[in-house]
Amino acid sequence: MTTLPIFPGTVDETGRPATLGVMGGGQLGRMFVHAAQRLGYFTAVLDPDAHSPAGRVSHHHVKTAYTDVQGLSQLAGLCDAITTEFENVPASALQALAVARPVAPGAAAVAIAQDRIQEKSHFMASAGGADVRCAPYAVIETLAQLQAVPDDLLPGILKTARMGYDGKGQLRVKNAAELAAAWAELDQTACVLEKMLPLSAECSVIVARSWQGDIVSFPPQLNLHVDGILAVTEVYEGNMPVALAARAQAAAKSIANHIGYVGVLCVEFFVVDDGSADGGLVVNEMAPRPHNSGHYTLDACDVSQFDLQVHAMAGLPLPTPRQHSPAIMLNLLGDVWFDATGQARTPDWQAVLALPGAHLHLYGKLDARPGRKMGHLTLTGADVAGVKATARQAAAILGLPGFESDE
Repeated sequence: MTTLPIFPGTVDETGRPATLGVMGGGQLGRMFVHAAQRLGYFTAVLDPDAHSPAGRVSHHHVKTAYTDVQGLSQLAGLCDAITTEFENVPASALQALAVARPVAPGAAAVAIAQDRIQEKSHFMASAGGADVRCAPYAVIETLAQLQAVPDDLLPGILKTARMGYDGKGQLRVKNAAELAAAWAELDQTACVLEKMLPLSAECSVIVARSWQGDIVSFPPQLNLHVDGILAVTEVYEGNMPVALAARAQAAAKSIANHIGYVGVLCVEFFVVDDGSADGGLVVNEMAPRPHNSGHYTLDACDVSQFDLQVHAMAGLPLPTPRQHSPAIMLNLLGDVWFDATGQARTPDWQAVLALPGAHLHLYGKLDARPGRKMGHLTLTGADVAGVKATARQAAAILGLPGFESDE
């Protein structure tokens, strides 16, 4: 087993350089690889796609399935520590890797995030002290549980317990008949029914926790989703009431501490219009990895979420992040590469890159498809009003839906 900390730029007795590995080769893995390489680490990616964004920029690319025994053995042999870039990597694979190498986050934490039923139970046990709750819900795994759903949980949202993200595996239901039909449509798989609440906003908090239990946090991100996919993230002083932001940060840290989490964790919240001055806070779900809503940290903070991912897994000190500029992040889906008639086009990068404080990040994906995350654009500046104005210009140039000013 590798001894922590793992210092960058070092070699072992065989001459092998300090190497950090990641399960998954998407854009989150790519940005992790860049952060690790900037510090002087070698990197290795395990992903079956020969053209994966992270695999194409890494020192090593293990092109096997996530459960392939030989591939896992090869990755462990190359690396000193291993992380994951998405929550649907089989927890059993992370457990197997942990026999030989430090793995952060661990299989137990990832398994919780993979199952909404476990996740809800964890939230109820860990976040209550921060004055945060889950939405009222019911577990539906059997016909008897379906028939026992109380009327006051409807209307609601039926969500599959496993393999749901970006709005997938979710159906809105108004009454018992629609609930039964929706459960049948989802093949009567294990589900969670959540009561629909009057939402006023959505936000997220990203924390990083070390092997020793040290924990740091970015400020809460105010998020806008369109069709279940993140479209806009706004982070600046005053984006949320101060007391509400503090409660969200405290809840995210409590959730991470409760399971001894190691690595970067994103916790998503709903702000509920409950008549209080700041609104009620409801914890929605967690992602055991860096998160789309934290991409602004690459350009608006002195350390990014990916820097903290590297520090946490390698056992390095965790610096407290400092945001130096107000920021708005616009998600770039494959839709931007098509005009209103569905014809392929090249986005007007000339106009976008002429905007002040524009930071374009494209993920190296070869095929643009509607709904596919192709990149993001972060706008930074000296003041919030200026950043908002520039973000509106960028959204108009790219034809992005859903971005509206509050001015």
